[in-house]
Amino acid sequence: MQPINADRSSAWTVADLNANPAWIYELDDRARRDLTQAVRKARDPDRTLFDYARGDFDLGSAWAPIAGALREIKGGTGFAILRGLPREGLSAEEFELLTWAIGLHTGVARPQGKASQYQSAVRDAGVVYRSGKGRGYSSNADLDFHTDSADIVLLTCYNVAASGGMSMVSSSVTAHNILARERPDLAELLHEPFYFSRQQEEAPDEAPYYPNPIYDEAAGVLCSKWNRNRLRSALAMDGVPPLTSQQAEALQLLDDILRRPDVMHSMHLRPGDMQVLNNHVTLHSRTEFVDHEDPVLKRCLFRLWLAPPDWPELPESWRPAYRAVEAATVRGGIKGQFYDDARLAYEQRQAAEMGMRLTV
Repeated sequence: MQPINADRSSAWTVADLNANPAWIYELDDRARRDLTQAVRKARDPDRTLFDYARGDFDLGSAWAPIAGALREIKGGTGFAILRGLPREGLSAEEFELLTWAIGLHTGVARPQGKASQYQSAVRDAGVVYRSGKGRGYSSNADLDFHTDSADIVLLTCYNVAASGGMSMVSSSVTAHNILARERPDLAELLHEPFYFSRQQEEAPDEAPYYPNPIYDEAAGVLCSKWNRNRLRSALAMDGVPPLTSQQAEALQLLDDILRRPDVMHSMHLRPGDMQVLNNHVTLHSRTEFVDHEDPVLKRCLFRLWLAPPDWPELPESWRPAYRAVEAATVRGGIKGQFYDDARLAYEQRQAAEMGMRLTV
């Protein structure tokens, strides 16, 4: 098997990132003032997130570096860091609204779980990650490398843990190319379907698990989708075939490659940082953390999953997970069990605002 996308920026190594930090963007004082003013002018405690529209927030001079980060994840490395969000000047509620405001300028937010929530607070809620319904964002556990179920994951940092909680990112394209060189026989297997659990969050019209290859192509571009915790849960379900010894070997080698020092980039997100990831060409993880005792200081980040208006089609094999794979279409997310008229109305309004097609 030949390497794929080897000439693309998404096939990076740690040395590449260190040599060219163009994936890091900075907000200056004026941009921070513009964001603070935008949030405070628009915020109304009586409104829900769904009540806000893109036109409510003028991001001013901050939009240029934000747009730069979005271009980087679409056609560059596949991930970017934006530093300098006005963390010190905003309350947690205002910072959460700022995250939503950036999302309104980026695409259509996607639901993220059983509660059909469109923005999640990433904090330790005591959830057991490696269980049939565990989710990493609500635990303090060391996470497996994985992709989230949307085109873009946007993560803003409000508070950091007392210790730990380091963020790691690896290029799934680089990992595939290493696999193709070292074990082409195993790389081929990762283009075949595997089964993933919906972690008991499936919508009424969904099965409790779905098929998806780890790697597939659309229009000659390699995409990846991988989550060991969901695969582990699916293997315990009726109707899901066990892994062959070669499949298990291929998945283990993939996980090992993702953690090689020349492949895995590690960073501590700081308060005011925003991490943006293209889920189709990167995988991410996090180390275990120990939190503060003071509730005010506890680790807290805000996570958005987004479908952008100008991204290319996805592999057809992504349809069971994403519901749609066409370009300029609202796709991805975990519809969950509380999808209602308010959520539908938000999606219809935001899709129209972004010039996207909505299929429910």
